[in-house]
Order: sequence, then C-alpha cells, then structure tokens
Amino acid sequence: MLNILVIAAHPDDAELGMGATIAKLVRLGHQVNLLDLTDGEPTPCGSGEIRKAEAKASADLLGVKSRTTLDLPNRFLQDTIEARIKIAAHIRKIKPEMVCAPFWIDKHPDHVAASQLSDAAVFYSKFTKSEIPGEPWKVGKIYYFPAIHFRFHFKPSFIVDVSRDFPVKLEAIKSYRSQFIDYKDNQFVFEYLRRQGEYYGGLINREYGEAFISREEIGIEDVAHLV
Repeated sequence: MLNILVIAAHPDDAELGMGATIAKLVRLGHQVNLLDLTDGEPTPCGSGEIRKAEAKASADLLGVKSRTTLDLPNRFLQDTIEARIKIAAHIRKIKPEMVCAPFWIDKHPDHVAASQLSDAAVFYSKFTKSEIPGEPWKVGKIYYFPAIHFRFHFKPSFIVDVSRDFPVKLEAIKSYRSQFIDYKDNQFVFEYLRRQGEYYGGLINREYGEAFISREEIGIEDVAHLV
C-alpha cells in the first residue's frame, strides 16, 4: 500500500481539489497525510481556532493518518528557501512514495506558490550533505489537483472514479462551516463541485470523477486497472 502526502496552501484546499480521492485511498487501505502550508486566516467568518477545529473534523471524517499545519503566512505565501526547507523536512518525516500538490495555474497566488514550493521541496528532500532535518528521501511521483478559482477546462492526465466516495468529500467540506455555510458568498461551492464531479465522471462513464495532472508521462503495469 502507498504512503501519500497531500500538500495544500490552506485548510480545505485538499478537500476541494481531491477530497473524494483521499477518502477512496483511505478506504482502499493506503496511508494519506495532509500538509497545510498556512492556517488560512484571516477570512470573513473564521478564526485560527475555528479553522483548526474544522480542519481536524474534516481529517477525522476522511480518516487520514495525520494532518499538519505549517506556520507560513496566508495571503503572502512565497516560494522561499526557508519555506522549501520546512516542507522538505516534513517530506523526510512522512516518507511518501507519492505527493499530490495544487495545480500550478490558478488565480490565487497562494495556490501557485504552494505548487512551486511542492516541486522544490520534493527535489530538496533528496539532498545529501544538507542541513535539512531528517534523512534524504526521494519521492516517486508527484501529481497535481485543481483548485476552484479559475473556471476553465484543462486536459487531465488521469481521472479517478470517485462515485462511491464523492458524498464523503461533500461532508468533509461541510466541516468547514465558517467558509462554506456561514460565509454565504461561498455556498455555491457544493453545487459547483457536484457539476464538476459529474463532468469528469462522465468522461470515464462513471457517476463522479476527480481529475489530476502530471508533468510526466504515466506508465501502468496492468491494463485491467483502466476504467
């Protein structure tokens, strides 16, 4: 079974982008760890304490092994050497075979920076003769999940059938009450995600799907796993 690390700029980003896939991976016996680079505050209806409790409730619902929040600044996230080292140290601690990170194209500068930081930290984590805490670790694969700020079609590298686990995604997102229930401007997100999930599911003749992007070509060992 795989050990997977999902990196996101803010609490709720991982759930929005690939929450159903996280639920499916856990259900299938894989080990999933979440790393939020910031605490997501300030927001109109949140607070540090509220967001922390919401993120824990979502993680518990999804069944992930761990959730960690770094102390990097929300709204001002930058691809810096110091931030790369913090993330690389966490990668060495978790030792994932696979990393999932935000897609590198988005309106939100924090999402773009999180994608850049993820790429750099995956590379840094394998350094020898460095001052990065932990033993060198080489991540096997990195894949990218979309955020929701841009409304555009991208060509997925693959689509995960999440028909069984899509309701868990929605319940996990409901854990973030301050962001998607109390804050009325964001209540559209549930219907938007349903339509998005149905669209990608339809492309593979399934009820719901979640799309992922890879910078590199993808190989398979068993064609029986294709849907």
